[in-house]
Amino acid sequence: MSTRVPAGIREITYREAAREGLHEALENDERVFLMGEDVGRYGGSYAVSLGFLEEFGPERIRDTPLSESAFVGAGIGAALGGMRPIVEIMTVNFSLLAADQIINTAASYLHMSGGQFNVPLVIRMATGGGLQLGAQHSHSLENLYAHVPGLKVLTPATVEDVRGMLATALADPNPVLIFEHILLYNRKGLLPETPGAVDIDRARVRREGTGVSLITYGGSLWKCMEAAERLEQEGIDAEILDLRSLRPLDDESIMATVAKTRRVVVVDEGWRSGSISAEITARIHEQAFYELDVPVERVCAAEVPIPYAKQLEDAALPQVADIVAAAKKVVSGNG
Repeated sequence: MSTRVPAGIREITYREAAREGLHEALENDERVFLMGEDVGRYGGSYAVSLGFLEEFGPERIRDTPLSESAFVGAGIGAALGGMRPIVEIMTVNFSLLAADQIINTAASYLHMSGGQFNVPLVIRMATGGGLQLGAQHSHSLENLYAHVPGLKVLTPATVEDVRGMLATALADPNPVLIFEHILLYNRKGLLPETPGAVDIDRARVRREGTGVSLITYGGSLWKCMEAAERLEQEGIDAEILDLRSLRPLDDESIMATVAKTRRVVVVDEGWRSGSISAEITARIHEQAFYELDVPVERVCAAEVPIPYAKQLEDAALPQVADIVAAAKKVVSGNG
């Protein structure tokens, strides 16, 4: 039996929501243009910009050479020149080829110019594993950029966020990176008929609970939601905090859920060593140590390049069963 969609709400995929947000940005502001590998004739690696070349033309939908450093650098120059470029990088792994432009130039320019020059650049990229794309296309490296002052790092997990965060990012005078998890593009969600921009610096409680806090972001949100359903069957009421932004981190919301449940599991698809989960854990210990009943537990990717083989990829990435086991561990007091 199908679930009835409420009036004024529609069901939409994450891909369609991202496309709508991008289309609206191009339609509303002539300074906005999109560029990247295969964004034009091919319609984008994940079909987000399908049909845009025909509608907006090659001046605003620009296919680029396979040189991330070159086209991110061009985006920085365009931003400095008064445009509002949206640069699409096919996968976060490839962003490393433009790390110098992103970290040494885009993130640093305002500081190095003594506050004279902003870089209003938005960079979108796919992240994460789960589609058997091999190690060079499946890592979660957003933590690297969350380390850098001068950048904002967004991780939309819902159709509302991927639809609305782009508008907010484009209004920001400084560089914003948006990480879209590859497993979310086909995922459906509910969106108001007239959605608007959403904030980009506050976490959101996606599920209320009192037994344990699951703190996560991006594609792992939905694994946490499924884990919470399983935990509920065993009498454990899990609260889920969706970070939404990795830089800045919303310390206030993190500490509020810690104080509420006193038991925490941080779920992060990045590697455990030097991860965003480590940063969150450290902040909890610095700011809310005496609110904890047991130590914080973490669920992260295995410390290996993400494998291609399906069973090995599944074993390397955080899964629902791993989250359930970690939550039961802290609830039992064995954290």
